[in-house]
Amino acid sequence: MSDRYSLLILPGDGIGPEVMAEVVKVIDWFQANRGMAFDVSHDLVGGAAYDAHGAPLSDATMARAQAVDAVLLGAVGGPKYDALDFGVKPERGLLRLRKEMDLFANLRPAQCFDALADFSSLKREVVAGLDILIVRELTSGIYFGEPRGIHSDDNNPENEGGRVGINTQRYTSGEIRRVARSAFELARKRGNRVCSMEKANVMESGILWREEVTWVHQQEYPDVELSHMYADNGAMQLVRNPRQFDVIVTDNLFGDILSDAAAMLTGSLGMLPSASLGAPMANGRPKALYEPVHGSAPDIAGQGMANPIACILSFAMALRYSFGELAAADALEAAVERVLAEGVRTADLMTPEGGRPVGTAEMGDRIVAALEA
Repeated sequence: MSDRYSLLILPGDGIGPEVMAEVVKVIDWFQANRGMAFDVSHDLVGGAAYDAHGAPLSDATMARAQAVDAVLLGAVGGPKYDALDFGVKPERGLLRLRKEMDLFANLRPAQCFDALADFSSLKREVVAGLDILIVRELTSGIYFGEPRGIHSDDNNPENEGGRVGINTQRYTSGEIRRVARSAFELARKRGNRVCSMEKANVMESGILWREEVTWVHQQEYPDVELSHMYADNGAMQLVRNPRQFDVIVTDNLFGDILSDAAAMLTGSLGMLPSASLGAPMANGRPKALYEPVHGSAPDIAGQGMANPIACILSFAMALRYSFGELAAADALEAAVERVLAEGVRTADLMTPEGGRPVGTAEMGDRIVAALEA
């Protein structure tokens, strides 16, 4: 029997509860067949939490998230909540989790399963075998820097509309060094290569980023290969030759853009997991939140059409990075690949050439059956 792992499940809105139900099947299988023990609890986030509590994340739920080994989240948001004040929109619940748990390293893998290589927007020979990891700094940068806001600009007669919008790109040495360490540690377990991306040619924050990543490399990780690239060139290279990369580390803004660009290399947002990691807790495990990259997809919610693979692979990341169950993570990822190789497809993965269409629940059942095999 392994250690007991505590896991808080926050299904959220839209297709979140549907895809999360398939993850629960996988968790149950590992408990029944691999001697793993999970203390699983469930709670509300996003619009579901607003409906119940008048806030997208209650203080009690926040406290529970701080106390568990890992949080697994489905999706938040939907048109029902579009008219809410900004401070109580469903997305604020997710942002509060990231901020208060201090989840500074966002891990976005972009892996192209062989069975889906033709589904990518790029040619098969460009994406076949693709396996890269983008590490995005998540709690600082231009999304959080001060000053910020929209202000009157009445003293400038040349400003026709009379307003100015301000956002500040701000990073400290410590914020850069800690996310760089995360990238180097991850690279040691993969291809041992890190490419750091910024805009040191035009931004002082980019100069600091390059200098601090270089310092961490020279002082602590000289065994890992380090290269630097301007982020705009990085975007071009992701489309031109994505397999040249192993681990990419970058700031909050560029990471947001580059990880979405990399997402489309794999063919479908329904395939992409993510992890947001913070500092180690007393038990040595990192603060952690795992979630699929896709949104709540309200247009198909409740129809049993959603692809649960991204959420299932997010749990595989939890097995790997929070629980240290590397063999279990490998087995789950292999089960997903096996099902896809058999031609089993949810609606988002269907092509004119066909495939065997299944719904959300059947895809989950097929993955569990592949684990059995």
